[in-house]
Amino acid sequence: MNENVAALWVYLSASPLFHLTMTVSFFVLARRLYRRSGRMAVLNPVLIAILMIVAVLTLTQTAYEDYFAGAQFVHFLLGPATVALAIPLYRQLAILKRYPLALLSSVVAGSTTAAVTAIGAARLGGLDDQTIVSIAPKSVTTPVAMGIAERLGGLPSLTAVLVILTGILGAALGPWLLQLMRIHNPVAKGLAMGVTSHGIGTGRAVFMGEVEAAFAGLAIGLNGLLTAILLPLLWSLFAG
Repeated sequence: MNENVAALWVYLSASPLFHLTMTVSFFVLARRLYRRSGRMAVLNPVLIAILMIVAVLTLTQTAYEDYFAGAQFVHFLLGPATVALAIPLYRQLAILKRYPLALLSSVVAGSTTAAVTAIGAARLGGLDDQTIVSIAPKSVTTPVAMGIAERLGGLPSLTAVLVILTGILGAALGPWLLQLMRIHNPVAKGLAMGVTSHGIGTGRAVFMGEVEAAFAGLAIGLNGLLTAILLPLLWSLFAG
């Protein structure tokens, strides 16, 4: 019985489509669990799907390189996903033109603070440079953050995990912190959720209100653009 299962696994794992199918299937299951839970932030479908995949790869002792050979089709879609960030930015272009200074200064402040605190804390913790540049873009949406980390010599896979964890924490604690700080302006709330916790935070902002969701989506695009420009400059400053 065990020999038949092992033989079947060897046969399936050799097919590139198997790992792709496994990835998509786990995400679909995780998404259903997320919806049935009432959209609890800790049960984010991306996080749950990752944990399920890691469990399978660990139990079957499958190398990440073998898994990625099949799942790289999903990785390829990160490129189009990055380009698609221009869509929400374009839809809110009229608002951006009305309040350019306030919006841009808010996002610049948020982007700079997120990068500086991440690099500073990692430095104080004695982490190596590769790990630090992997942590630095944690508040940017996943495809952009992975591209920045890879360009600076970091580990994109580590960056992806940290981005997801940041988004989950922001989605879970963000509304509570905003209420605690008595911030009630929907524009400010949306910008804060988008800048600090990217797509996952924006998903939470949808339930906060239409204005919050719109500005959170706008903040994702602006934050990704500004971080791609500012982070290499900040890193050269810290590295120097």
